[in-house]
Amino acid sequence: MSKKEYPKRVASRKPTHPGAVLKMTVFPDLGKPIAEIADDLGVTRQSLYQLMEEKRALSPEMAIRLGHYLGNGPAIWLRMQSTYDIWKATQKVDVSGVPVLSCE
Repeated sequence: MSKKEYPKRVASRKPTHPGAVLKMTVFPDLGKPIAEIADDLGVTRQSLYQLMEEKRALSPEMAIRLGHYLGNGPAIWLRMQSTYDIWKATQKVDVSGVPVLSCE
């Protein structure tokens, strides 16, 4: 049995923020009001809305809550946030003056 191959994301394309995934795909499919989801997760509506509007990063604590709530574990949410954060940082940080060490 072969492993399913997923297309690679183009490195120049900004990764999707986990809050956008929740807002556009996950939460609408649940068919529940955001206030009820926030209550289920034990967080404020404000913090959930800030995450969905990409004004807040997804914390490890929120990843644990979401992973448990949705049944898919926290790792997928943390990877998504990490990928987004690293991409954003690479747009800001200039490493042209930083040497690359050789292990020879």
